[in-house]
Amino acid sequence: MLLFSPVAFRWLRRFAALFICLLSWAGTAQAQQAGRISLSLEDQKRGLNGVQKNFYFSLSQNPTEADYQSAGFFGQRLRSYLAGEPEALAALNRYRRQKLLFLTERVVFVGAVGLYGQQVLSAPDRQQYFNSTQKVAIGVAAVSLLSNIFISRNTNTHFQRAVEAHNAGRTAGASGLLRQLQPSGVGLGASATGRPLLALRWQL
Repeated sequence: MLLFSPVAFRWLRRFAALFICLLSWAGTAQAQQAGRISLSLEDQKRGLNGVQKNFYFSLSQNPTEADYQSAGFFGQRLRSYLAGEPEALAALNRYRRQKLLFLTERVVFVGAVGLYGQQVLSAPDRQQYFNSTQKVAIGVAAVSLLSNIFISRNTNTHFQRAVEAHNAGRTAGASGLLRQLQPSGVGLGASATGRPLLALRWQL
C-alpha cells in the first residue's frame, strides 16, 4: 500500500490525471500497432454458399479501394498477421481445408467431364453417349457437383471468423492492459499524528 500526505495530494491529483491520459494513449497505440483487419464491403457480405474467390483485406484504419490486398487462394497472405492467435489461426486452417476440398472437387469434375468427352470420340466410325464408362463418368460428375454444395457452404464464414477473432482479440488485449494498470483499490486513512492520507493499492 502506498501512502501520500496532504502536502503531496495536489501533485498526486496531477499525476493521476497524467497517468490516466498515458494509459489511454498506450491502449490506442497498442491497438494501432496490432492492426485491425478490415475486409472489403463485398467480402463482408459473403454468406453461406457464397462465391468462391479470394478475399481482400486491409490493415489501414480508413481503407480506400487501393489499400485492399488479396489474401491468396488459401488465405496464406493473412496468416502472418494472425501469429500467436490460436482461435484465428484455427478458423484460417478450416478455410484452407475447405479450399483444398473445393480444388479437389473441381479437378474431379473436370476429369469426369473429360473422360465422358473422350469416350464420345473414342470410336472413329460412330459416337457413343451412354456406354458403361460414360455412365461412371456421369455419376462421378453428379456426385462431385453435389459435394460442392456442402464444401462451399461454410468456406467463406471460416475466413470471416478468422478476421473477427483477430479483431476481437486485439480489442480485448488493449482493454486488458488498461485493467491491469488501474489501481485495484483507493481509500483514505490517517497517520499517527492524525493527518489524512490517500491510499492506492495495486494487485500484482
